[in-house]
Amino acid sequence: MIRTEEARRRAVYVAQILGVAGAYYLSGRLGLMRQVVVDGAVVTPLWPPTGIALAALLCLGVRVWPGIALGALLTVLETGSAFTVSSLAIMFGNTVAPLASYALLRRVGFRSELVRLRDGVCLVFLGAFAGMLISATIGSFTLLLDGKAPPGRFWLVWSSWWAGDAMGVLVVAPVLLVLRGVRWPRPSDRWLEASVLAVVVVVSSLIATRSSLSMIYLVFPVIIWAALRFQLPGSAPCALVVSVLAIIAGTDGLGPFAGHSLMEVMANLSLLNGSVALTALLLGAVVAEHKNIRRETEYAVEELEALVERLAPRSGPAAARYEGRPRRHGPLDGGPHPDHR
Repeated sequence: MIRTEEARRRAVYVAQILGVAGAYYLSGRLGLMRQVVVDGAVVTPLWPPTGIALAALLCLGVRVWPGIALGALLTVLETGSAFTVSSLAIMFGNTVAPLASYALLRRVGFRSELVRLRDGVCLVFLGAFAGMLISATIGSFTLLLDGKAPPGRFWLVWSSWWAGDAMGVLVVAPVLLVLRGVRWPRPSDRWLEASVLAVVVVVSSLIATRSSLSMIYLVFPVIIWAALRFQLPGSAPCALVVSVLAIIAGTDGLGPFAGHSLMEVMANLSLLNGSVALTALLLGAVVAEHKNIRRETEYAVEELEALVERLAPRSGPAAARYEGRPRRHGPLDGGPHPDHR
């Protein structure tokens, strides 16, 4: 029996490692479909594997890091790089970065439910902005030493790498964390409003990212609507849809991205995706926190009412008997003292 249980745990662990590696690799393939070359360096406006890696660590624990390393190595080899010290260095950076983000988030008491504003802020500044400095720095220096990135353009390559990794955390990780707590929908849920929201976010995103009238900010009222009505489970998928459609339009040079240089497109995509992700994440967390506070307040009021009812004097025959008795005068009543002669 003990051996069977141990074998089952090992099988589950191996399945988790292979699952994380497969998800990392497949998402990397998707990200590379919209790759751009910056002075010989391959970067993407949105790198989904970073979000998958961090979400896997938050949900499954630090023990799944071999899956991240394996997926990172397979993805690096997919770009055409040979199995060299440089590819191992890039794999090392892509593995250590989400581990560092995970350690920082755990240190500050991060909750993966994302129902507090502080959790959203920590995910932005510690999980995305701070942790991804490691992968961008190691990867850019590796390309510099290999001669694939000119020294004069190092910071451009570094910033593009960092922005893509950070956007992967901001856009992809919240969606995966939300899916972890998904439940089977109930008939009483707002099906009609959710369906209308899904259609509106796709239509508005297509118009905003493909129209030549520069209506890119049309997506923000939709994100706000999703956050106010559905919190993070509604705003996070909407932010993902907006980011994906914006990247497709940007790399194809459509709509507001037409006529701009590659660097201008990358900068605009980073700003747009970052703004959309921050709006969806932080506003959704604020609304969820407000609802939790209101729910806890209502529960506290109900508990207080029940306590007052238990401590209040009872009315009935016993209380009537005490009310009919004559009171004994004492010094505090203003009458004569019992020992007064």
